[in-house]
Amino acid sequence: MKDKPIALKFSGVSFSYAHLDVLSDVTFHFHSGEFIALVGPNGSGKTTLLKLILGLEEPTSGTIELLGHSPKRSRSLIGYVPQHVSYDPSFPISVGEVVRMGMVESRKRYRTSHGEAVMKALTQVEMETLVNRPYSELSGGQRRRVLVARALVGEPAMLVLDEPTANMDRESERRLYHTLSALKGETTILIVTHDMSQVSALVDRVFCIDALSETTGSRTVVQHPLEDVDDTTKRVLHDTAIPADQCWQEVRNG
Repeated sequence: MKDKPIALKFSGVSFSYAHLDVLSDVTFHFHSGEFIALVGPNGSGKTTLLKLILGLEEPTSGTIELLGHSPKRSRSLIGYVPQHVSYDPSFPISVGEVVRMGMVESRKRYRTSHGEAVMKALTQVEMETLVNRPYSELSGGQRRRVLVARALVGEPAMLVLDEPTANMDRESERRLYHTLSALKGETTILIVTHDMSQVSALVDRVFCIDALSETTGSRTVVQHPLEDVDDTTKRVLHDTAIPADQCWQEVRNG
């Protein structure tokens, strides 16, 4: 996929809060259509990295290019599924109305009606029969799949999912990964996860938030190569890092 446009590029990015260094000299990139996994321990800076990608935070130093522009300019082209979503269960909103909210910032010009776009997104996550169901009546796994549909309704160029299977039952997980498998190659996908076993067959690259630096207390991001175990499984070689300027050589199509 090295001949495809670069979807996301970090160049020497560092980020600090007022009294805390979080990321240091982060340099990596990946291409359009790739399926990317981002892993790292709790508190390692994964959420901060996502905020930088979405333009919600500005780097202390370095540059970020998202879909050819700055993150703030390209943010409307991103479908985002957050890890935690608060909602009032007494608020009368249907599944279809939740999905329709994903069209608010989309730049996509639809040839079909909004209703058809909502149904298409719900069909992608196998939730179309519940379009009129109150959102509050869904299980936790069903609500997560509706949030994925909300992210997909604008037909984003890139889909970002932060721990999407948190609190999901096994059947909902299976359906979600079936959806992501169908999107692979057409939509750039970045998934933050703790469970590589579930996505190993899909990923093209794995980036890890590296260990704390003893001198700065901050972290950087490294890419690890993948080794094919069988037709459906890959192993991450955590003891080996790929230099940022050579990462395109290690793309593996799942």
